[in-house]
Amino acid sequence: MFYDHQQIEKKWQKYWEDNQTYKTSDNTDKPKFYVLDMFPYPSGAGLHVGHPLGYIASDIYARYKRHQGFNVLHPVGYDSFGLPAEQYAIQTGQHPAITTEQNITRYEEQLRKIGFSFDWSREVRTSDASYYKWTQWIFIELFHSWYNKDTDKAEPISSLVKRFEEKGTEGLNANQNDELNFTAEEWKEASEIDKEDILLNYRLAYRAETTVNWCPALGTVLANDEVKDGKSERGGFPVFQKKMMQWSMRISAYSERLLQGLKTLDWPQPLKDSQEYWIGKSQGAQVRFNVEGHDEIVEVFTTRPDTIFGATFIVLAPENPLVETITTAEQKAEVDSYIEETSKKTERDRMADVKNVSGAFTGSYALNPFSGERMPIYISDYVLMGYGTGAVMAVPAHDERDHRFAKKFNLEIKKVVETDEDVQEASFDSKDSVCVNSDFLNGLSYNDAKALIISAIEKKGIGHGTTNYRQRDAIFSRQRYWGEPVPIYYKDGMPYTLPTSALPLELPEVEKYLPTEDGDPPLGNAKTFAWDEANQKVVDTNLIDEKTVFPLELSTMPGWAGSSWYFLRYMDPNDDEVFVKKELADYWGQVDLYIGGSEHATGHLLYSRFWNMFLKDRGYISQDEPFQKLINQGMILGMSAFVYRVDGTNQYVSKNLAKDYTTQAIHVDVSLLKGTSDELDTEAFKAWRPDYADAEFILEDGKYITGRDVEKMSKSKYNVVNPDDICEEYGADGLRLYEMFLGPLEQSKPWNTQGLSGVYGFLKKFWNLYFDGDTFSVSDEEPTKAEYKVLHTLIKKVVYDIENFSFNTSVSSFMIAVNELQKIKCNKRNILEPLAVIISPYAPHICEELWSLLGHQDSIEFEKIPLLNEDYLVEDEILYPVSVNGRMKFKISLSAQLSPKEVEEVVLKDEKMLQILEGKTPTKIIVVPHRIVNIVI
Repeated sequence: MFYDHQQIEKKWQKYWEDNQTYKTSDNTDKPKFYVLDMFPYPSGAGLHVGHPLGYIASDIYARYKRHQGFNVLHPVGYDSFGLPAEQYAIQTGQHPAITTEQNITRYEEQLRKIGFSFDWSREVRTSDASYYKWTQWIFIELFHSWYNKDTDKAEPISSLVKRFEEKGTEGLNANQNDELNFTAEEWKEASEIDKEDILLNYRLAYRAETTVNWCPALGTVLANDEVKDGKSERGGFPVFQKKMMQWSMRISAYSERLLQGLKTLDWPQPLKDSQEYWIGKSQGAQVRFNVEGHDEIVEVFTTRPDTIFGATFIVLAPENPLVETITTAEQKAEVDSYIEETSKKTERDRMADVKNVSGAFTGSYALNPFSGERMPIYISDYVLMGYGTGAVMAVPAHDERDHRFAKKFNLEIKKVVETDEDVQEASFDSKDSVCVNSDFLNGLSYNDAKALIISAIEKKGIGHGTTNYRQRDAIFSRQRYWGEPVPIYYKDGMPYTLPTSALPLELPEVEKYLPTEDGDPPLGNAKTFAWDEANQKVVDTNLIDEKTVFPLELSTMPGWAGSSWYFLRYMDPNDDEVFVKKELADYWGQVDLYIGGSEHATGHLLYSRFWNMFLKDRGYISQDEPFQKLINQGMILGMSAFVYRVDGTNQYVSKNLAKDYTTQAIHVDVSLLKGTSDELDTEAFKAWRPDYADAEFILEDGKYITGRDVEKMSKSKYNVVNPDDICEEYGADGLRLYEMFLGPLEQSKPWNTQGLSGVYGFLKKFWNLYFDGDTFSVSDEEPTKAEYKVLHTLIKKVVYDIENFSFNTSVSSFMIAVNELQKIKCNKRNILEPLAVIISPYAPHICEELWSLLGHQDSIEFEKIPLLNEDYLVEDEILYPVSVNGRMKFKISLSAQLSPKEVEEVVLKDEKMLQILEGKTPTKIIVVPHRIVNIVI
């Protein structure tokens, strides 16, 4: 019977849509399972065959859990705010909403064509006002919260105000920007502006001057992962470090909880390691150094306070505010020049460049608090303002980078003391003490020695022991148009939140998407974007009078805002009253299985965990962590093609002749190759782009052979394969099976379209099991034990594989089982019905059609997974190899029920064995039940 995959797949995709087959119930009587894919961004290029890999894996698992009787939540949506749509709007004038809608429509067509069991009724889009209303609401909640270190959680800002009213800052243990001290009376006497200014020091969403990655060409701040080699990833424009007033999120308050929470999660270890490194917990001491001739103090954080005797100079971050104060007139030009040069590097570039050291001398000196020695103060880009205090005490005998810096600037490197006798001579108050190696400090262990030095620092009143984290507060504002408006207005220069009744604060229309002539963000171009406090509504900007009508925040939220909580909205996507009902949040709880790329190891996952913990602190949800199990799928790689252009010419030389020329390798579209060969269609190449129209070719044997290489599949490399084409020729089931068959889910693997023919051949064999020629033919006759054995061997293997995410080996098992059933011409209902169920998570369309032909009215989706019966796997007979003196002589088939003694007796009476023995008596007989017989003579 002809397997018409196109007709079958269209039929069942329509059936699923018409019948809302995958619509999730909120019936809390059933056990739940939440399967989620990382939020896709709908790009204009659409999907290529690499994108669905993780979606297919999650879909198989979601279908499998439905077969097990779980209430499965498997939603889909779009992270639809972002820079690409905005850049396209700047170039074309088309509103980003139009571009985004077109891209989503394209994505949805492709996703539906692959047959995913998404609950489309729960679709969310971050750019929909009905969605970002709640993103804005969460921002307001963060703004009106502070972090109480005593209770170790976020609490309403009103509780902090009450505390200030009762006892000021006395005994306050809070996460804050600067340490403030005031009494209850001083708080009560403060003006409203002063109070708001004080509270900004504690709020979890706050506004402060921050060093950012500023891209003038794009007119916006960029995240670290949007910058590469000092240039914007999009457009390749220069990026500079710049101080700006920015909104930030106090994620640093959660550093320890984020670190400890990793222990509870079933995540890949490399991903956990990335988060641990990013959080960067370190314990040490905060030490104050006086600056000679100044009132200023340089405060440093060091993880090795025991090396303070060997500190010979101080290094400040170029952005440290002290630099301007302590730099001498003689050194000012050099320092300013160095700061300008540093501004062109991102923090990530500065952290990565460990070998090249550079810097400038400020002209000032600090005093070592133990030795009293003068220590020159330098600036260098290897010190970051955001880590610790933005200053380090340099100990070149202990630190490789400090050592390199000391060598470059010819600074003192103190010798390390390494004997107990030398240590006895070293005194804390000694002005000539040398760097003490803590391993020998009075014979103490490293930790005890460290504690001793910290105690000495505290007794001197020059510092204290402390724990520090590399993680810094997350910058939360972007000078872009296409993002969530921040629900803030400004009165007397202070930020105030809009009332929640005014949400959503919708993105206004603008005539252009570039910054204003005054340098304000694009929202500064909006004509209706001011807050009328008296009438509680958004009004024209020309009505701003700073009395009742005030300016709104012109920055928008970053891309990660909406994606930090979307998994919660899927639980209750259409609720207008709350972002998610508490009972639904409690029922669905954590995401049980989360699949996505490893590129989100820090940013998205840290921010999501932070927001989740905050919402739990405030009582809106009950789970500390959002994602219990996480899998990073590998990439599907494309086979790129290259032509070789001879330098300075429009000639292109064939691959094997290129070594004789100076050439440049240029990516060429793989569709320009002839069939499945490496030969270039030269005429098609000339017609591809205008600059290749006059191309000349240096051929080998009359052909132009391209270079080939396996690379990441990318539109820019012209090596993408469109899944629509694959679905057309081989079917969605063929695509799904092949992507799983390529190899382990977590590994990257190359795509080869030719390999699809094997999987497609399997589907045709599977289909024809149910037919006799063109006639559907399934027998109700009881299957043989051999037929049951094939089925239950498959059930055992596939259930194990799915539970362990070994999808590739399941596909191999399907092929083996179908081949065996085909050989024994099995057409029994009791075999073929469960066979369809067990294969259906992988190939749902064909299995739905066969299930229907088998006489079932309902979808196969909710049929129980076939139960394994181990009895069918017990062998009736065992083929025993018989070895004599270590060499296998023959095999004998015996009943599996025989005891070892009975096996021995039968083997010794066998005619072949009698010929080998020639009347001799064996000296030793070993029977390994169901395995082997060993005889020694």
